[in-house]
Amino acid sequence: MTVKALGYIGLGSRDPGAWLRFGVDMLGMMPARAIPGEGWGTAVDGRVPGVARDGTVFLKMDDRQWRIAVHPTDGSRELLYLGLELDDHISLERCAVVLQDEGYAVRHARPEEARSRAVTGLFFCEDPSGNALEFFYGPTTDYNFASPVPGQRFVAGHLGLGHVNLFLDRQAACFDFYTRLLGFKLSDYIRYGDEAALQFLRCNPRHHSLAMLDFGVGNVLQHLMVEMETIDDVGKALDRAKRLGFLVVSALGRHRNDGTLSFYMRSPGTVDVEIGCEGKILDETWAANEFCEGDVWGHDGLVEAVIESGENARRRAGTGSE
Repeated sequence: MTVKALGYIGLGSRDPGAWLRFGVDMLGMMPARAIPGEGWGTAVDGRVPGVARDGTVFLKMDDRQWRIAVHPTDGSRELLYLGLELDDHISLERCAVVLQDEGYAVRHARPEEARSRAVTGLFFCEDPSGNALEFFYGPTTDYNFASPVPGQRFVAGHLGLGHVNLFLDRQAACFDFYTRLLGFKLSDYIRYGDEAALQFLRCNPRHHSLAMLDFGVGNVLQHLMVEMETIDDVGKALDRAKRLGFLVVSALGRHRNDGTLSFYMRSPGTVDVEIGCEGKILDETWAANEFCEGDVWGHDGLVEAVIESGENARRRAGTGSE
């Protein structure tokens, strides 16, 4: 496969500090030990750990220097970019050539832009729906992850950050882009009527790193999923959500297709965050299939939360925001 993992994600927010508190206190992530592009060592200007000079928040969840960046913006668009990881400089060059040959605009990063993402090599492109993608290799690994929640660890590493569920336009073209050009494989899908289908795509043994659906609202990050190691980690996170007053939009349940036991909650913006464990690991014997039985149990409120995400996007579009 060309792409090996969903390596990182960049979000936009009016209040990155709220995301820092959410990521650390609620999710159990760690502020980045060093800010990409700013060098190593403790900041001498009184800044909170994990916060860049421009106010961007960087969150760490494993041995990588960072996995989630939250940039200060007007908040009109929450998904700013997805970082897709490649093996090495040869893979990066080949991927850029393939995309250019197919008519996609590619811009190679300047050295300082690569340093700002803590990677060795980087180029920029967009998928057919206009989602900003950053293809990279050689991420900085600084080890020493220590969750503020004692004993908690995430399932990340070579499997990547987790997964994203995107509402997007031109789904057929996006499916061709991610599968034929980037090497993603269809794990399974669920149809909604005669036209729409929610498609689950994988780029490594994780059941899916990307799910997508044309909901008629343009580009929207509907939810971001992070995986924890044990059911106790998930249960403790659910307790924290209730104690800290975060909105739980879907009760605990188990998905039928990827096997994940999870619940969903609202982030400091409009993006939902799925917190789960025990997701399926697939091998080359897996065949794509349609599933239609819903969840094994639980997840009360999930369908309503997805519909709400679409309606919120429509309202924002009606006021001139995306």
